[in-house]
Amino acid sequence: MALVNEHFLKLPGSYLFSDIAKKVNTFKVTHPKQDIIRLGIGDVTRPLPQASIEAMHKAVEELTSKGTFRGYGPEQGYDFLIDAIIKHDFAPRGIHLSPTEVFVNDGAKSDTGNIGDILRHDNSVGVTDPIYPVYIDSNVMSGRAGVLQEDGKWSNVVYIPCTSDNDFIPQIPDKRIDILYLCYPNNPTGTTLTKEELKKWVNYALANDTLILFDAAYEAYIQDPEIPHSIYEIKGAKKCAIEFRSFSKTAGFTGVRCGYTIVPKEVTAATLSGERISLNKLWNRRQCTKFNGTSYITQRGAEAIYSPEGKEQVKETINYYMTNAKIMKEGLEATGLKVYGGENAPYLWVKTPNNTSSWRFFDQMLYEANVVGTPGVGFGPSGEGYIRLTAFGERENCIEAMRRIRNWIK
Repeated sequence: MALVNEHFLKLPGSYLFSDIAKKVNTFKVTHPKQDIIRLGIGDVTRPLPQASIEAMHKAVEELTSKGTFRGYGPEQGYDFLIDAIIKHDFAPRGIHLSPTEVFVNDGAKSDTGNIGDILRHDNSVGVTDPIYPVYIDSNVMSGRAGVLQEDGKWSNVVYIPCTSDNDFIPQIPDKRIDILYLCYPNNPTGTTLTKEELKKWVNYALANDTLILFDAAYEAYIQDPEIPHSIYEIKGAKKCAIEFRSFSKTAGFTGVRCGYTIVPKEVTAATLSGERISLNKLWNRRQCTKFNGTSYITQRGAEAIYSPEGKEQVKETINYYMTNAKIMKEGLEATGLKVYGGENAPYLWVKTPNNTSSWRFFDQMLYEANVVGTPGVGFGPSGEGYIRLTAFGERENCIEAMRRIRNWIK
């Protein structure tokens, strides 16, 4: 008799965004004539950069000829993309990486969820709260999170609150944690950490032998030159941090699927006997077993992002979304709502009025303004009383959504 991994049974019945989809579908059935504007799930709406499209077409053509056909590629990624990543994303910031420290993947979500494969099930876990659900759910699946308690927290997870009370700056915990997740610019709050604040976490990790899993999927949206784009801008971070990046929101690759993970050779973890093991070697071994690499066509498209034309096209796309964010933030604040984020990230974190619960506000906004957001409590207990809106929509939809919300709030 085959036995299931019973840790999966501890998970809530469905993923957050599945619950949202069900509620929206119910509304559509009962209100078929109503036009819904979706500002909830962080999917992009702008087309791929022209440079990427042309590069991918060329790559397809290469596969039609015997002389240029390619089959299996390297699990870690093609050298042409890895070299471009190092040259353009890290070298300009004074960060020196070896090509063998870069692992191309099919998007940051996969690796942030799979990195736990190389870490013991009984490591303690810390997360800023609210947080991207994948971090928690993947640890539940491995048995690392414990059991779900009545307060919405998992028993073996340390929650580090980020709310308006502390300006969304997580405070250093008073006990050590084995694995710590940080995401900046933050999803869902849209907030950032200064270099000094991030340095505190690196120092904490070095002092406590903590592994930081740093999600920098939204770094391209940073507008403030003083905000760090990579944790490796902090001295010593290569000894304690793994960083995840994505082309999904940077260049519209949500459907194409491509990103990468940096696992420095210096970062290690211990066996029970105290032997230090290179996580770079373990991750490479894991990838060679479980991952056949991102497609050649996709990687050529990603490489083109770093061309002069690609950089300009990506910049235009990011400016489009950040202009949306500005329009939305100003529109929401004009109604009297308190809004965070939206300045260095494409997410706006909106405080619900009159102590309204997240799901209650979600329902009201859907039924009365026909606008879809994401309930903040879906990202963790500290998200209660907030709702997340994204700036990835079409400009006219963002403007119309603000008009609807303004009329509704009045």
